[in-house]
Amino acid sequence: MVPASLAVVEEVVTNFKKWLVENPKGAVAVAAINALTTLIKNSGASTIMELEILLKAAQEKLQDVNFEGQRSKVIQLTSACELFARHVTRTALDVSDFDICKQRLIDRGERFATKADVSRTVIAENMRPFLRDSMTILVHGYSNVVCTGLLSAAKSGMRFKVLVTEGQPEKDGYKTAQELGNQGIPVEVVLDVAVGFVMQEVDIVLTGAAGVCESGGIVNKIGTYQVSVLAKEAKKPFYVAAESYKFCRLYPLSPTDLPKAEGERAATQVDGASVRSIPSDFTPPDKLTLLITDIGVLTPSAVSDELIKLYY
Repeated sequence: MVPASLAVVEEVVTNFKKWLVENPKGAVAVAAINALTTLIKNSGASTIMELEILLKAAQEKLQDVNFEGQRSKVIQLTSACELFARHVTRTALDVSDFDICKQRLIDRGERFATKADVSRTVIAENMRPFLRDSMTILVHGYSNVVCTGLLSAAKSGMRFKVLVTEGQPEKDGYKTAQELGNQGIPVEVVLDVAVGFVMQEVDIVLTGAAGVCESGGIVNKIGTYQVSVLAKEAKKPFYVAAESYKFCRLYPLSPTDLPKAEGERAATQVDGASVRSIPSDFTPPDKLTLLITDIGVLTPSAVSDELIKLYY
């Protein structure tokens, strides 16, 4: 790759990080699509082949980005890049003129980013029928889309109580408690190990997802699997709120069968003891009730059909 092209690829990461700084609650997928669309605008490529090579190099750079102090976002980032690559291939097959093809890709990228950016608002509307006055909702850790949905319901006049797990090791349940509590929603933090104790108080469980897999199961924050097992045992509905750009072509076979970025990390030493660091787990589809998404409310078994529509 020539130096000028390398500079354009490096600029993708810069634009990606800049967008996230300017939009602290923005989705990684939207930042990636914006950055890749900007690459197409600024590239000096004169053929679709050159453009595809540039985009592939840029996607690899984006997937190497380290989210310092945060859980990995590689699943939704990879899904967004793969979807965009699919758009490029499809457009190239449909349009032979390069300039027209390039403009169409830019238009599609901008539309995709705009649609993805409002997905949480759509999910909040789709979530409303599953919430009612006086119910108690259990939330695991922190999810932007879950908070958006609950805040939207509260603003519409609905009154409910939220129990949120502490969310070790990041303790991000306190972030959920603060966001909801600041808007007048009654919220209590419970220890992760107390989920079984409080489950009988709960009407529904509501979580987000780092990724929605082909099987309809989800990869999410560690502890999601055990919460789902307890919810199923107590016959409580377990709902997952997730944007469609988190649908990924992964097929884990067990709670530990995860992509490297989501897998177990090196153990740390605390008071002479070795402490295992496990950021994520896989929750199989039989533990989930419904997926509340921006493309509708889906059963876990419907995810594979939606993936086919997205990619083919």
